Amino acid sequence: MFTGIIQSVGAITQTNPVGADMHLSIASEALNMSDVKLGDSIAVNGVCLTVVNMSHSHFEVHVSQETLSVTVGLNMTHPVNLEKALRLSDRLGGHLVSGHVDGVGKVLKFESLGECWQLDIRAPHAISKYISIKGSICVDGVSLTVNKIAGDDFSINLIPHTLENTTLKHLCEGSAVNLEVDQIARYVERMTQWSEEDRIQEEQIKNDAQASPEKQGH
Repeated sequence: MFTGIIQSVGAITQTNPVGADMHLSIASEALNMSDVKLGDSIAVNGVCLTVVNMSHSHFEVHVSQETLSVTVGLNMTHPVNLEKALRLSDRLGGHLVSGHVDGVGKVLKFESLGECWQLDIRAPHAISKYISIKGSICVDGVSLTVNKIAGDDFSINLIPHTLENTTLKHLCEGSAVNLEVDQIARYVERMTQWSEEDRIQEEQIKNDAQASPEKQGH
């Protein structure tokens, strides 16, 4: 689990294809690696990846074909947002993030509003129902608050601190971004579905019980 509070900006420095998979080397000089060990998880632009090799200034990960097919930005050299996995003793400054990307969005607008910037993104239709005004969403690993939403399009305001300490400052119209919706929205949907399934099942049991004596009478 992660919080969406970026701890440092690193960079993918090498991409080596391994069949349909990808092996990445990531420079992480600004990330404190003293408490990281092999097998630990680090979120790279919002994608939870396992450390398979490391030093004090870099680490390596293996990215599966499945992960590559549902994310963006893990097959090229460029700056990336980094966050180590959450510990139970850590402060939850953003929101609970799993590192499992739900879809790839497209930047529609990125413009200055004085000191802040407005970021408009179009989400895949399948996940738009989980996005709500004042709700949380993770964009390239960054925990952000939704200000407006209309259909599949939503808007976010970015403060200078966020821009200075993440890769979001490099975005432009047409950029693709990794999106992860708030997990609470998914749980609410599942609970609603479960309640409806329970109602249908109870109704079926009731109908079967009522029909049973009639069959015995025949």
